[in-house]
Amino acid sequence: MVEREKMLDEIFRLQNESNISVKRSTIAYQHMRDPALLRYYYRIKMQPITDKLQLEGSSPTDIFIGRYGYPNVFIGPMLPPEFGDTSILSMPERWADLSVDTIVNFRSKLVRGMYKTKINDVEKGKVEEQVRDLALAERPAESELKFYKKPFVKMTMMDEVQPFGPSAMIRDFSLGNIKADTKVENLYMDTDALARTAIIELYDKGLPVSRIQKGLSAGLFGIGRNRKFVPTRWSITAVDDTISKNNLKEVKSFDKIDAIYAYYHVSLDNRWLILFIPGNWEYESAEAWYPKTVWNVDGTSVSIYSSYEGYDGRKTYAEIGGCYYAGRLAITEKMQELKKQAVAVILREVHEGYLMPVGVWNVREHVRQTLQTKPDILYNVNDIFTHIKGKLEIPLKDWINNSKVLKDLLLQKRIYNYI
Repeated sequence: MVEREKMLDEIFRLQNESNISVKRSTIAYQHMRDPALLRYYYRIKMQPITDKLQLEGSSPTDIFIGRYGYPNVFIGPMLPPEFGDTSILSMPERWADLSVDTIVNFRSKLVRGMYKTKINDVEKGKVEEQVRDLALAERPAESELKFYKKPFVKMTMMDEVQPFGPSAMIRDFSLGNIKADTKVENLYMDTDALARTAIIELYDKGLPVSRIQKGLSAGLFGIGRNRKFVPTRWSITAVDDTISKNNLKEVKSFDKIDAIYAYYHVSLDNRWLILFIPGNWEYESAEAWYPKTVWNVDGTSVSIYSSYEGYDGRKTYAEIGGCYYAGRLAITEKMQELKKQAVAVILREVHEGYLMPVGVWNVREHVRQTLQTKPDILYNVNDIFTHIKGKLEIPLKDWINNSKVLKDLLLQKRIYNYI
């Protein structure tokens, strides 16, 4: 790591001494495609912020609720050193066509304020109230944070949540120019409605999933006496799970799809192949991580993980985590659009260009994007296997060995064998 830091320092030195353009510096940096260097690059970039005990800007209605120490957790806003419309910094629905570098650049601007409280204290204390107000806000709010100590730079990279920049303990927090989103506020005021009811109602009204997730995390929904702060990573999966299960009630009433649909898309050096196969609802998501990628850094061969559910769903948490539920939400949305049900399979190849995790929104939004492409229509099981071999690099036998649905295709006769 020391040698890598020296390389990056040399780029900055040359830029300063020789007046090398930012563009050329960026090109030099991009040739060093390394997660550690990417983190270091943004640590250097954030130094002007981390030298201060105070920060002002427009918070993009973003909050973060930690999970360590539960039920005593850290809560707080996410604040960039910028004023104006910063909403894109917290709306993954708008990131599908962006690069990893751009996304990390966005998120590294966000300084996390930290204040420790109990999960049940959603209606107590100044900071708790302001976190709640921020989650209710319709648009970015002018904010000011004062810290006990200078923010420390440790860019957080988790599989479920989006990355963010420096963190610091809150000494004081103030908000101004707040305008509540009336859709969210109405459910917040309804203290007799279940959290599940609020989630479904806001989704049906067209509120972005990311906004609903923040509302649940801030303790805005549920029976009044039962409301609590929910760790951010838990709220993300809870919302994806709740909405997709509700969608499935309608999906299971539809006729079976009448052909095999194969959707394909590439983004963030992830290859997505999604199959809709005639039959009653089943769902499987399989992820293959190449060596030197986030979840296979030290591996010498591809690692494949998968999770599956049959018509009646599953009773245990998915092995591949929150990505499973994010993908299921996007799948059920497409079946509602088609007014068909099917056996759905997501095959995801993660190549070396995917430098670091950017959150499960990556799965939700890129499965949505993939399903908006024109599908190839296939007619039998052999076509499915030929298509997989033509679109993905990993050997077909490895996919079959790690997929219940693909194994079943080899062993069981179904209607699509005769189409």
